[in-house]
This record gives sequence, structure tokens and C-alpha cells, in this order.
Amino acid sequence: MSFDGLFTKAITEEISTVLKGGRISKVHQPYKNELILVVRSGRKNYKLLLSAHPSYARAQITEEEYENPKEPPMFCMLLRKHLEGYTIDDIYQTGLDRMITLEVSGRNELGDLSKKLLIIEIMGRHSNIILIDKERNMILDSIKHVSSAVNSYRSILPGQEYIAPPTQEKADPFTATAETISQAIDFNSGKLNKQLVGAFTGISPMFALEVVYRAGLANSTTLPNAFISLIHTLSNKEYSPSLMNADGKQAFYMIPLEHLGPDVKSFPTLSELLDRYYFGKAARDRVKQQGHDLERFVSNELEKNEKKIGKLKKTLKDTERGEEYQLFGELLTANLYQMKRGMKDITVANYYEEDSFVTIPLNPQLSPSDNAQKYFSKYQKAKNAVGFVQEQIEKAEHELNYFEILYQQLQSASPRDIEEIREELQEEGYIRKKQKKGMKKSANAKPQLETYYSSAGDEIFVGKNNKQNDYLTNKFARRDELWFHTKDIPGSHVVIRSENPSDQTILEAAMLAAYFSKAKDSSSVPVDYTKVRHVKKPNGSKPGFVIYDNQLTVYVTPDADGVIALKQK
Repeated sequence: MSFDGLFTKAITEEISTVLKGGRISKVHQPYKNELILVVRSGRKNYKLLLSAHPSYARAQITEEEYENPKEPPMFCMLLRKHLEGYTIDDIYQTGLDRMITLEVSGRNELGDLSKKLLIIEIMGRHSNIILIDKERNMILDSIKHVSSAVNSYRSILPGQEYIAPPTQEKADPFTATAETISQAIDFNSGKLNKQLVGAFTGISPMFALEVVYRAGLANSTTLPNAFISLIHTLSNKEYSPSLMNADGKQAFYMIPLEHLGPDVKSFPTLSELLDRYYFGKAARDRVKQQGHDLERFVSNELEKNEKKIGKLKKTLKDTERGEEYQLFGELLTANLYQMKRGMKDITVANYYEEDSFVTIPLNPQLSPSDNAQKYFSKYQKAKNAVGFVQEQIEKAEHELNYFEILYQQLQSASPRDIEEIREELQEEGYIRKKQKKGMKKSANAKPQLETYYSSAGDEIFVGKNNKQNDYLTNKFARRDELWFHTKDIPGSHVVIRSENPSDQTILEAAMLAAYFSKAKDSSSVPVDYTKVRHVKKPNGSKPGFVIYDNQLTVYVTPDADGVIALKQK
């Protein structure tokens, strides 16, 4: 685990340095398990993200944009009442546990001084965010309620006394000496990394593996030296926030971890590191929850159309025997005098080919003329079926292509995009509309486009679903602006808001088109671009479908870091 007690200590120090003494101006709860506190500190607004997500729990200052619900949840409303306008007096960690406390003070509705604690417990699926009245040590509310039936040690419910999680009786790594480390480890038992985790508080298996790796041939001298050296680096706050890539997986820490290999990217702050590491991860998880039914529906439609095309192609192959049926019918008609009822087959000369004979199966229960007529009927049926089957194959292939595009869009969708995809499927008649309480969405509401900025400062707009693509290409874009799309690959429409962009801007827009496409994880992705005036939407075509000409093609490699850079400019 990257977010261990040592990392919690480092991120707490970073947050405290920036936000201590600041004033909480706004509280948002964009998602079920996450809060955003807007804090005014040093004449600047900061967004403090507090997450109790089962997989992505953390605390950090974020630059990411989050969509807030139209109606805030009850917990958010309570926090607004108790925290907005309050000053952050202190931010601290409990020991080396993954617990961060914000101590705040302000005037309540009666004008009396009030002190509150907002505690973030970063504990995997047991993570929580709890608001406490400091004087009474009473829980006012929490983002997750935990009854005594679930946790017999402590319940987390409004009105209950706050009881901290049980402490682990482990040694403090910052006061450890070579002697105490050697005494804590049995070098003959092996699994030294697990022994370190069991002996010292706040350290993760990943940190312990780094100690063992740096110790080399681990013994009572090299292992304590490696441990103390690493702790000394952290004690002196010699941080170098790092993102490591090893075997296709990523890990983060406040220092580079040598055992994960040389593929390391550094960041100025821990918060920027976390923004990069979690970029898209939590959003994708939320989308998966909100759009699970849509993803299942689209997957089923893909599978259904693939099977349908396979059956139709088999039928088409069977219809190719139509000419053979015609030949059999003609040959039987010419040889009726040789045939008798009850014959199972007959061998006759094929007068279309010299010195050729053909054996024709017969139905013994039919007369000679009825056998001939049966083959003519088969021929006519096959002839009529060819056009119909080809038409059905083309229709099924269009459906398959449409749902492939939708599936790709679901992979990079935001919660807002999910709802627009749902609306599209309802409008196209694929799923039934559900009546929702509350305000209806305006019929004239415009889709919100994703906006990026090129290195030259030009705006680049990206459509994340078919509604956005149609709006971007057919209404929003200007005729002489450049339009981008991956070549023969499902993906987003992209437009540069400039009629004379630089070559670098063109490459950056093409990279965005490749990133938001089915070829996101590929390299050297072909991207076509042309002026918007050359992009047309055929009458009656599916949402998001266009044809274009006069295009040029560039080859780019999608890059998440590049996307983040363009988003933050």
C-alpha cells in the first residue's frame, strides 16, 4: 500500500503548511464518499479533497474539477452548517496511523465560539470522515454510519462518543536504533519484509520491501543500516514525490523506490503526485457504479449483433448455391424422360460443360416434374434471399459499429457523460425512459464539452459522447476550424478553436483524439484532421456519425501525462 502511515505523515505536513490558519469558505460532496473543502489561505483558494473511498481513500490538495450534484447530500448540508466560515486551527496526524484531524473553530448561529474536529480515517474499506464536537467528544455525523452490530468495539453514529480505532502495539520507526531493529527481526525465519511490517508502526509492505532491497544481502548490520537511512531521509523531509512504473503497474511514494525499477517520474508536491496517480481512477470507478446497467446493455448488444452477423453470413453462404439449384432444375427438366417416381438420385450429362456429368439428389416421393420444380423454387428463394441477407448484414454491422462507439465512450465517460449516453439510448428507442422526480432537463440545454488548452494557449474541445460530438461538430465548431478523429477507429470528435493553429497544437489535438478513442493504449495511432466545412452528417444516420474528406493524417501516441498537462494549462 502506497498510502501508509509514513506517507500520511508527509501529506499531513504538506496540507498543514498550506492550509493551517485558512478559512473554509465552501463545502461540497461531489460523490458519495468524497468531500471538497474550499479553503481560503494566503489570499488564494485551495481545494482540499477528503476521500473515504474503499479503494482510493486519501487526503490531498487537488487541482482536479469535480461535478457537484444539484442537491447536496445531508452530510454535506450538515458540514456546511458546522464548517463554512470556520478557521483551520491545526492539521495533525494521530501517531503514525492513517488518520488526519482538522481542528477548526468559529462562531455558531448563536455567536458562541465553537470548536469541531473533522477526522479522516484512511483505512481501506473501513475509511470514514467523521465530524466531532470537540468539547463533548460527540459525533455529530459521519460520511459512513457504522452500528455496534457491525463493529462491536465502536459505533460511528450521530450522538455517540467518538472512540478512536484500537492502537497497534508497534515500535516507532523514527526512534528505532540498529540494536532495536536487530532485536525485532529473526534473520533465520525469513520473510524479513513481513517481520518489519509487524514490528514497526506506520510502514507498509512496499516500504519494507525497499528496506530489504537496499540492504542487499540482509543481515544484522545491512538491514538496520538500510532502515535507518530511509527513515533519516523521511525525518529530514527530503521528499521527492515519485510515480513508479513496474510490470505495467503504478505505485507512488514520497521518495523513489529502487526495488520497483528505474521508470520513475517526479512531481513538485505530493498532492500533484496524487492527482496524477488517481487521474481517472476514482471517476472511472464511480462511472462503473452509475453506468453498470448501461455497460451491460451495450455489451449484450455487441454480442447479439456479432452472433447475428455470423448467422447471416452463414445464410448468405448457403444462398450462393442458388446457381447450382438452377442448374439442377434445368438438367432435370431436360431429362424428365429418364426419371421415375421413387428414384433417390439421377446422373445426367451437364450440357454446360463438355464431357461432364452430375449426380442430382431426388425426393423419391415426388414426381419427376415436381423434383425439377423444387430445385427451381430453391433457386428463386436463394436469389430473393441474397439481397435481403446482405441488407440485414449491413444493418447489423452499422448497429455493431454504433455500440462499439458507445462502449468506447463508456470507458472514458464522466458521470455527466453517462447520463447523456443514457438519454441518447432512450431517444433512439433502445431503452425505456424512466420517470424521475424533480426538475426536468431543459430541451434546449447544451451539452458541456471537455476543454483543454494547447501549449500555445488555444482552446481544444473534446466530445466525450455522441450528443457532445454532434453538438461540437454540427453546431459549436466554426467552418474553418480543424476537426480531428482517429482513422477508422471509434473515438471522440476534437476541434481546435483557432483557424490557424501551430503544428504543435495540431499534434496536441490529435493526441487528445487518440487518447479518447478505442486506441487509447496503442502507439502510433493514425488521426485524420480536416476543416469542419468538410465534415458532413448523412441524413438519418446514428448520433455522432459523420463522413469527411480533404483530410490529412498524423500519427501520435496517447499519453495520460500529456492530457493532464493540456487540461491544467
